[in-house]
Formats: sequence, C-alpha cells, structure tokens
Amino acid sequence: MGKYFGTDGVRAVAGQFPLVDDFIEKLGFCAVEKMTATPSGRQRKKQVVIARDTRLSGPAILQSLSRGIRAAGADVLDMGISPTPSVADAVKQTGALCGVVISASHNPPQFNGIKFFTPEGTKLPEGLENEIEAALEKQGPLPPQTGRHLGAGELVEGYKQFLMSTVEASLLQGTKVVLDCANGAAYQIAPAVFRALGMEVITLADQNDGARINEGVGALHTEKMQAAVQKEKAYVGFSFDGDADRVIAADETGRQLDGEYIIAAAALALKAQGKLPHNKAVMTVMANLGCINYLKDAGVDMELTPVGDKYVAQALREQGLAVGGETSGHIIFPGYSCTGDGILSALQFLQFAKQSGQSVGAFAARWEKYPCQLRAIHTPDKPALDSLPGFVDGLRALEEKLGGKGRVFVRYSGTEPKLRILVEGADAALVAQTADAAEALYRSKTETKE
Repeated sequence: MGKYFGTDGVRAVAGQFPLVDDFIEKLGFCAVEKMTATPSGRQRKKQVVIARDTRLSGPAILQSLSRGIRAAGADVLDMGISPTPSVADAVKQTGALCGVVISASHNPPQFNGIKFFTPEGTKLPEGLENEIEAALEKQGPLPPQTGRHLGAGELVEGYKQFLMSTVEASLLQGTKVVLDCANGAAYQIAPAVFRALGMEVITLADQNDGARINEGVGALHTEKMQAAVQKEKAYVGFSFDGDADRVIAADETGRQLDGEYIIAAAALALKAQGKLPHNKAVMTVMANLGCINYLKDAGVDMELTPVGDKYVAQALREQGLAVGGETSGHIIFPGYSCTGDGILSALQFLQFAKQSGQSVGAFAARWEKYPCQLRAIHTPDKPALDSLPGFVDGLRALEEKLGGKGRVFVRYSGTEPKLRILVEGADAALVAQTADAAEALYRSKTETKE
C-alpha cells in the first residue's frame, strides 16, 4: 500500500483529504499522464470510462475527476450509476486508456473512493500506483481542459447483454430469486438482468438512495435478504454491496452462503465438467480452514493470496485458473471477467446449482466452517507488527496452543484504520480464548484504545 492508494484505490470520508477537489483533479490528471506513458497506454484511445455508485458525494467527485482527466487531454465516457465490473468490461470493449470507479464499495454512505482499471480491465499494479503518487507530490497547477465529457449509457446496456450471455436462460426461467441491491450501483441493473432471463424477482433495497447505501442491507447485512428467501419460498437469494463487485447468497432455508461457499461449489462444479485447470482454485489467506480442507479432500488444491481481489486476480491470471475470490464475496471467473463481479458470480452460481438438479442448500452447504473469531481494533497508526517487541513471538505461542488444528492471522486493513485479528480452529472455546489473548497482546504493545 502507498501513501494514498490502499488495497482498493483511494478511499476516505468524502470532503476530507484526500477526497477534496484539488487532490481529485490532480489525481485524474496524473493518472492519465502515467497511464498514457505505459506501453499499452500508447496504443489506446485517449478516453477514460467512469462510473459511480449512488452516494450523494459521487457527482461532485465525478466533476473534479473529470476536470483533471480533461486537463490531460482525455475524453471522459460517463456511464452514470453502474457496477464496478461494468467499467472493467467497458474499458476492454471501447479500447479506452483506463477506467475509473467512484465508490467506497461496502463502506458506509459518508465514505467514497476512487479506483482505477488498466486498459486490460485489471486493477492497477502497485508499481503504477506508486508512480502516480510520486507525480501527485510534484504536480503544480493544471493546464486548460481540452478533453470532452460525454455520456455513455450505451456501455451500461452492453454490460447487461454481456451478463445475460454468460448463462443459459432456459435453465433459469421461472426461478424465484431475492435480490438485495444495497441501494447501490446494482439497483437497476441486477433486477433488469434477472427478469430479462425469465426469473421471478423479489427486490430489496432497490432504490437510487446514496444516503442509505449499505445501511443495514447489502453484502455486509444479509439478514433481510435471508428472511425474504424464507418468507417468499425462493430458490435462492443474493445480496450485493454498494458497487456490486461482491455477492453473498442464501439457500432456500435462509442459511447464509458467503464467498467461500460460492467458490467451493463453483470449483467442484467446474471440476466435474472438466473445466477446472490443474484442479485448483484461489482464495486469500483469510479463507476458513474448514473450506480449505473440504476442497482438498475433494481433490481441489487451493492457492492462498494476500487479502485483496487484485491479488486473487493476479494469481488466476498467472496460473491460468478458472475461479477464485474472497470470503467477503469478491469472486472472479476469468473466463468472463478479470475482476470481481457480484451479478456475474450470482448468475454463475445459480446456473451451477440448477445444473446439479439439487436445492441450493444441498448443492453448496456440504461442509462446515471451523469456529472462527474475527476482531477489528481501531488503530490510527499502523506500526509494523514486527517492530512491536514480543508481539510476533507472542502470536506464535498462542497459535501453538491450538495444537496444530488452527491458526492466528493478523493484518492491518487496507481501507480502514483497523487491525484485524483472525483466529480459527477445531475447538470453539479455545478459539475465543486465543482471540481475546491476541487482542490483549496488541493493546498491551500499543496502548490502543477503542
């Protein structure tokens, strides 16, 4: 992570640095300049595709970003409100220089963010992010704007058609589904796509309401979706996050199925079809040991990456694999898209379940997670963990007490001022005790208070 770029772009409370007009304008300008200078950028149209979610701060950020981009001589292709993955798709389809999404994903309404996509539709490599940051530090007043700001609603329609092309409509016709759109970027597109495929759709949080985006709904708050699945006797339910690049499901009983269940089920379905290269899938180091061991017993190896869907995407790309993602619901099917796509993942999972001839629960919920404790400690500073005297050794000693049947994993959040502690193992009581001890250990070394 750099000074401004976290694990998923630049993110902050809107109106607070770095999400202020001058910085945003210079960010747009420097990003275009650096992207143009890359080997692939020199061959692309000097156009930048932009979309945003429903947040109230989005339009103002868009205008500031557009001024900077146009000062660099590029045209802005404005998709309006549209999911993050639609931009990754549009960049490749249009031959544009890069793509930009204005969104803070799953974060509360007061946050916003800016994330970039390369001409290939992937997240920016860290080296390029570092170059943009270095240019920002030295950038003076911007030159006059020579580029244009153009509407690009047709790109949204193209994305809808793409999604529909990835599944067999006759297999899904008549299926009753519940869709929670988080009052975010999926609020129009997801229901329209599922209905166009002939499904019976019940919607929740399907408003253009940036003041309530993610509030008690969406991928982080699936309770209403789970209850609706039971009440409506639906086949399946899906909850998207604010920018619709992640999805969490529920089976017919209302049982929550996070990204691990979706990835595991997809990997086994692809393996059965002979479409899982090297019999391997990708998850992050946060994946539950219960899932990893289940897949291993079923003949599927697991590549574990650092947290962040861009690292999952990199591993999938480098090893030529077919599916991967995160517990949080960022799931990537490289055969269709090189970034996480909640709507696409929901459609693929639904199709696999239908092909199995089983209920969603029977298809996907065939394993149990190991007991797990996840703690988040607010920490304004993020000192290197190995610089805290005795902390790493203390964690190692705590992990040893799990008797080889669990683990302790600690990392700083890339998007929030928090330390995350993950403890999991076969014994629930011991896992809880270990999590308490790990949290107390960190506080003792930093004197961090809530």
